[in-house]
Amino acid sequence: MVTGTGTGTGTGTSTGTGKQQRRGNTRQRIQDVALELFAEQGYEKTSLREISERLEVTKAALYYHFKTKEDILTSIFDDLTRPIDELIAWGHEQPRPVSLDVKQQALSRYSEILIHAAPLFRFMQENQATMRDLKTGESFKDRMLGLYEILKDPDAAMSDQVRCFSALFTMHGGMFVLKDAEGDPEEKRKAILEVAIDLVTRAHTGA
Repeated sequence: MVTGTGTGTGTGTSTGTGKQQRRGNTRQRIQDVALELFAEQGYEKTSLREISERLEVTKAALYYHFKTKEDILTSIFDDLTRPIDELIAWGHEQPRPVSLDVKQQALSRYSEILIHAAPLFRFMQENQATMRDLKTGESFKDRMLGLYEILKDPDAAMSDQVRCFSALFTMHGGMFVLKDAEGDPEEKRKAILEVAIDLVTRAHTGA
C-alpha cells in the first residue's frame, strides 16, 4: 500500500502520521485500494465496482472523486512522481556542466523517492502492456529521460552514456530483485545506491 508521497522537497521523507492521514482522506484511500487491486489482479481485470466494494463505499461516492480507472491511475502517478519532477527541476537549475557532486546528490535523492513510490513501480513492472497503452506510461518515460539528462554529460562517450542509463536501471531493477532477499531494507537500498553512484562516477571521470 502507498504510505506516503514525501514532503514535497524531492527527498521522499514522510512523517509518522502519513498512513493515518491517508486513511482519513477518501481520495487517497481510493488510490491505495485501487493500486492494491491493480497489483493483485492486473489493471485490465480490475473494475470500479471491485474498487468501491473493497472500500465499502458506493459507486456514486467513488465517481465523486474519479470517473474512470485511468483517472485513478493518473492521479496516483501525479502524486507519487511529483518528487521526481521536483528533483528534475532542481537538477536542471544546477550550473553546467553538471558536477559529480550534483549527480551523486540526484541519485541519493532519487533513492529516497523510490522508497515511497515502490508500489507504483511494482504496478508498472507487472502491467507493462497496460503502461504502453496509457498516457501515464509516456509521461513516466519523459521523467526518466529528464533524470538521465542530469546524469549524462552532453559529449559523453557511448559507453559512459550506457553507464548513466544503467545507473537508473540498477536502482529500479535492484528494488525488485532484492525486495524479497534477506537483509535489512536500508542496507539493500544503500548497496544499490552505491553501485549506481559508482557507475555515474566512472562515466563522469571517463574511467
